Parts: sequence; structure tokens; C-alpha cells
Amino acid sequence: MITGSDRVTGGTTTLAVLQEVFGFHAFRENQEGLVGAVLEGRDCFAVMPTGGGKSLCYQLPAHMLEGTCLVVSPLISLMKDQVDAAVATGLRAAYLNSSQAIDERRFVMRQVLANEIDLLYVSPERFAMDSFVDALREIKISFVAIDEAHCISEWGHDFRPDYLNLASLSSTLPGVPVCAFTATATVNVQDDIIAKLKLRSPYRVRASFNRPNLFYRVTAKQRIEHQILEFVRQMSGESGIIYRMTRKSTEVTAAFLVANGVKALPYHAGLDDAVRAQNQDAFNCDEADVVVATIAFGMGIDKSDVRYVVHGDLPKHLEGYYQETGRAGRDGEPATCLLFFSRSDIPRIRYFIDQIEDEDERKHAQRCLREMASYAGTHTCRRSHLLAYFGEPYPDAQCGACDVCTGGVEKVESTRDAQILLSAIYRSRERYGATHIIDIVSGANTQRIREQGHDNLKTFGAGRDKPKSHWFMILDNLIAQGIVVQTDDRFPILRLAGPARDVLFRGRDVFVLKQEESARESKKRVQSEILGDPGLFEELRALRKQLADDQGTPPFVIFSDRTLHAMAHYFPTTDEEMGKISGVGHHKLEAYGTPFSQIIDAYLATHPELKKPASGPVVEPRRGRAASTKRPTADVTWDLIRKGLGLEEVARLRGLSTGTIFTHVEALILDGKPVDIGAYVSPEQQERIAALFRDSGSEKLALVVEASKGSVTYEEARLVRAALQQAAQS
Repeated sequence: MITGSDRVTGGTTTLAVLQEVFGFHAFRENQEGLVGAVLEGRDCFAVMPTGGGKSLCYQLPAHMLEGTCLVVSPLISLMKDQVDAAVATGLRAAYLNSSQAIDERRFVMRQVLANEIDLLYVSPERFAMDSFVDALREIKISFVAIDEAHCISEWGHDFRPDYLNLASLSSTLPGVPVCAFTATATVNVQDDIIAKLKLRSPYRVRASFNRPNLFYRVTAKQRIEHQILEFVRQMSGESGIIYRMTRKSTEVTAAFLVANGVKALPYHAGLDDAVRAQNQDAFNCDEADVVVATIAFGMGIDKSDVRYVVHGDLPKHLEGYYQETGRAGRDGEPATCLLFFSRSDIPRIRYFIDQIEDEDERKHAQRCLREMASYAGTHTCRRSHLLAYFGEPYPDAQCGACDVCTGGVEKVESTRDAQILLSAIYRSRERYGATHIIDIVSGANTQRIREQGHDNLKTFGAGRDKPKSHWFMILDNLIAQGIVVQTDDRFPILRLAGPARDVLFRGRDVFVLKQEESARESKKRVQSEILGDPGLFEELRALRKQLADDQGTPPFVIFSDRTLHAMAHYFPTTDEEMGKISGVGHHKLEAYGTPFSQIIDAYLATHPELKKPASGPVVEPRRGRAASTKRPTADVTWDLIRKGLGLEEVARLRGLSTGTIFTHVEALILDGKPVDIGAYVSPEQQERIAALFRDSGSEKLALVVEASKGSVTYEEARLVRAALQQAAQS
């Protein structure tokens, strides 16, 4: 097995690449073994939770190996963000899908054939095209990485028929390693994936499903739109996703939030493709705080700083719920997962389950629904319950990060109410479902109760002093505690389990849960665990947003919130210090180090009470670079420009892209250096660009470049904007 200390090619180690390219100073759990297996040419199968670092396990080997890594990704809408993030890290990446014009696809294929692309993202549908499969035989493919591999399993929560095309990979590309990655899969689904892909003695990783930064809550659903609004307001300023069951409820919730001053957008399969893409981009680029989506629709969202996920309706199964909550806190920062639960959701889901013709599939869906309802009504640690579904024991009695374990719900003694329900089930001979049993204890005057003679039972009307919602809550708790079970029938009936007789006849105590922690507490928790100076963090976030707008990419592509928090804690103001921050690789240091260091330097100057921590993050010096340099990288560029070198010469001499050198020149202009931009932008072009800025009423580069219809480059607009800003300050 190749490890981080082994030399791979040219004396370069995986650990050196991890530090130099990706800016991380140690592998996360399971990453090093997977990277080594890929470099050895082995098939791999990995179940790793969202935010666990799956992408690095194929991106790092793709950077080191000769040839192109094919990355199969199920969502076309997500590919651009994936490629933008890879390119921002310094990787040679591209995508190929139906959203591109034919000339674009041909250009990408020419790059691949010329061995100029390390990572090529494609959709599974392309493997059904003979022309694409034939083209693969002309490409030097290092390995294939299949993301969201659970989509190939009919027992997975998000089965995609197009993924079945991948079953022929081993015969189409003999000898090419295949690596499958997923964030969620039971053991049965895992075995099904390995069999369908015909993986050859794969290196397996089944990482912990535990996401310690996520806080799980369940709250009784009452006035759902108002409840969601209250929670969102308490979490104001944070990004969040809200899931609803239907397209209509998605639209209603989004409209209700907008009407109450929340920047929210809908996202579901019924929207026009262009509208859906526009809404996704707005959310990714922090122009909308909330996206409201249907539970069933897979989202093309790769945003790392989602601080909460709300389910306004009960999901169909725990796998889907786990996957959807996993979109929160991908950056490792604290996030909240809130589920609003009502028994009324169950019949609506069961209606669709009842339409399933295959009996085994229908019973599987019924079991999944019961497990989901059991989680919602559990009286034990929610994290333990969730992990147990995936066959993973949780070692502690309390997780300290769910409403049950933190006292957000109160355990209330309800033995008498439990006995009333159990007696109704027992006296009706365990032949009826939940609604009928609740009608009995509530004293409902229904035709069915009269026909069955249940109005003569001793327990008839014994609970009429309490609303039906109370009795459904008690029943949910009894099912969650294994005191009552439901059958797998199309119309499930209730039966007493072993502990029920102890409760009925021996007086065993029963405790149920009563909610809830407030949304304000969720916000307080997220804020209390944030690292670093909050004022500086907001300034860094504003700079990140500006740079992202200029480039037309989502902010998280530049730096994650976790990286910004580290900057706001350690106050790096030199290249050496900035390079020690996790997530700042060589490419990002060169591209963004100067503006972020300048913001930090200026902030410290106006806040003299702040001091750098005595010991900052300690890492080994980056390979191939000076271990210590106090000079900002833009100053090095300035020295070369003053010697008469052109920008392309500077870029070539420093081993950087021309675009990065342009950002240095921008910083030099804003710093008051006497840069003659006439050497790079003609006076006529300067006037044209200045007019476009005035007409747009904005400083966003993308608006100016788009308005120019191709006659202005981003680099030209960047320099003219800097000159205008500097002139305004003079």
C-alpha cells in the first residue's frame, strides 16, 4: 500500500501534493488509504459521509497519475461548480454534458486527447452513447471515479436507471481501475453496488456515518409555514435548505417566506431548466439565503456553508433523510437539521407506496417509512438511532448534539395514557390500524366503530379529554420504544410487543418526549462554536463574495467558511502565515493570498486590541518554495514589472497563470503603485470599459464583460476598475 510517506513519482509524495496543491496538512481518516489504493491501480469502494473528503480521494491521484480520470457525476447542474472548484485549486479539469454547444464539447475532447485534462466530469447518460464509448478507447484513462454510486442500486434511496450503463465499465475499459464513492449506503446496498459494477477485489472503506458538527432536532408540525418562517428568521444571515413533499408546497413555502422579507427561491423538477439553474446560481452565490426544494428531487447544490436543513414534511426513508441533512455543514462547521413531524404525513406517503405493484418493493418501502417515523418519534439519542440504521453503534449514551440528549425535549411520565392505548389495541384483538385505535380512545362516533361494537369497549372514550394529536404522539413513542409494532400489510395494523404486557399488567413506567428547543438556541449554538473574530470574518466573507462575483463562481469555490474562520483566528498577514491556513494551497495562495492578507492587515491596524495567537497553525514548509518569506507575492511581481518584463513573461518566470499576475497588478494599483495600465489596456479600450462600468451602475466585472459582447476581457476590466477606484480615492 502506498502511504503519504512513500515516494510516487519524481520524489513527490502524496503528503507533499496534499499540502502544496490542496492546502491541507494532514489526511482525514480513510483518505490516505484510499489515495494509496487508487495510485496502486486497485478498484475501490468507499462509503464516506458528506463533508468527509471523498472528492480529494480521486482528485489527488488524478493530479499525480498520467492520463485522465473520468468522474461520473449524476447532476449536470452540479458539474460546473465541481469543475470551478477543481480549477480554483489548480487542477486541470473540465466537464462534458448536454448543456454545452457542440463546439464546446469538441474543444474539451481535443484537450483530453492532447492529455491536457486530469479530471473529466461526465454524466452517466453518456455511457449509453456509442460514439462516447468509442472515444474512450482513444483516451489514456488513469481510472474511473463514480460519485453518488448508490444511484446504481435499486435498493438505494435515489436509484437512477442511467447508472445501470456503468455496469459494462469493466468490459468496456478492461484493466482500468473503477472507484465507487457514496455518502450513504446500507450494507445490502453496498454489496449490490459492488456486484453491479463488477468491482474486482476492491479496497473497501466504510467510514463512520457520524457527522459530529450536525445537531438533530424534531418538532411537532402545526402551522408549518409560520414555524419555518420563525426558524429562518432566527437563523438570519445564514444559508439554509428547506425540503417540502410536493412542488405545490415548495412554491407556497417559498412565496410565504418572500412575502415576509426572506430571500428565498423554489427549486424543483417542474421549473423551467433555465429558472432552476438561475435559482441554484443565486443560492450558491449568496444572493438568496434559502432554497426551498422537493424532497424527491436531487439537488445540484455543492455549497459548503449551508448552516441548516429543514424538513417541513416527513421524508420517505432514513437514507434519503441522511443524504439531505448531509448538505448542511459540509465545511465541518456547526449546522442544524430540523424535522417538523406530523402523523398526517404518513398516510400521504403510504398512498404512493400502495401504488407500487411489486410486493417486495412495496414492503421494502413500507419498512423504510416505519423506520423514518420511528426516528421522528424516538425517545433515545437521535444520532444513535440514525447510525444504528446503517449498522453503526454509537459508543456513548448521549451524543450532546440532538434535542433528546441536550434537554431540548423533556421526558414526561405517561404510563396511564400508554395503558389506555395498549388496552384499546388489546381489547380490539390487535386487528386495527392507528386511526381506528385513536378513534376508540377519543370516543369518536364513526360508523366503523358502531359496526364493530367498539363503542362498548371499556376504553372507548377514555381519552376524549385530550386531542387526537396527543394520542398519535403517545402512539409514536410506543412504536419507537418497541412496545407496539406495525405489520407490513398494505393497511398496517397495530400489535402488542413483549414490553406491552409489562406496561399493561405489571405497571411498568412509560416516558414520552415533549418538545422543544427554540430556534434561537440553534442560532446561539452555531455562533458560539464559530472560530475567530466575527467582525473580521464578515469582512473576509465580503471580500470572498466580491472576488467570486468578479469571476462568476460561487464564493465557496474560493475559500470555505472553515478557512475564513481560521484566518479570522490566526490573522495571517504574510505568505508564510497564509500558507499554513488549512485550505490555502499554492494556487489559491498565489491567486488570493494578497487581497486577504491586506484585509487582515488593515483590520488589525484598526483593532489594536487584537493580537495574533502565540502559536499559529504549524505545518512543514511547502516543497519547492522558500520556507519563509515576509514579502507579499504582489511585491515580487512589482519588482519584475519595473524591470520591464511583460505580464506573460512575469507569469512564465514565476510559474503562475497570467490571470493571477493580473490580480497582482490590480492589488498594486489599489495600493497606490504607479502602474501604467496603458501598457496592458489601450486608452480607447479604457474609455470604453469605464463607460460600461458607468452604464451598469455596478463594479461587477461579469456585468461589464457580458455587456461588451466579447470585446472586453476580465483582465482588462479588472485593471480599469482598479484605476477608477484608485482615482476616486485620490
